[in-house]
Amino acid sequence: MSAAALEGPFEQMTLLESAELISKQFVGHRVEILGEQITVTPPPDGQHGDSLTSLSIPFLVAGLHGKTTRVIQGIGLWLPHGPSDYAVPDMSIVDADYADHLVERNCYDPAIFRLVVEVTSSNHLIDLKIKPTLYAEAGVPVYVIVDRGKQRVMVLTDPEDGEYRLHAVHHPGQSFTLPESIGASVTLSVDDVLTAKK
Repeated sequence: MSAAALEGPFEQMTLLESAELISKQFVGHRVEILGEQITVTPPPDGQHGDSLTSLSIPFLVAGLHGKTTRVIQGIGLWLPHGPSDYAVPDMSIVDADYADHLVERNCYDPAIFRLVVEVTSSNHLIDLKIKPTLYAEAGVPVYVIVDRGKQRVMVLTDPEDGEYRLHAVHHPGQSFTLPESIGASVTLSVDDVLTAKK
């Protein structure tokens, strides 16, 4: 008995198609393409969501979820690094007309992002080492990292040539004000943002 020949050439899936398939198979996981590699992060714990909620309150009180800007969790950010690269920040402040700037696969033009936030979880090295370069290359003006492992909040600003030129690190007991380029003056308390430990 002979093996039947395959009909037609085998077509390899694109990164985007692979990422979409993984998203369907691993519901609740965050799937991103960073540096032309698919990353899959399991659902975060409750403390992760607790930190995001605490962080969103000052943004909402400052009126950043209004006619000019919107505060959105889990919105796709199309990255210029690779042909299929995209990230899904935990929270973003975007221009209110973001829907007019859809690029592909529910991901939006980085030009509409004023701030992105990542709260570290099992993927902390991605948030701390890989995403700063990718977000800077995309021109995102402000990147906030809530580092639950080291109990600090990092604010990276002034992206240029694939890196953030200014890095500010804030510790428990401190407060800091974000750049007004996000759409309003917002002062955050590290203790409030780090409401729950890792």
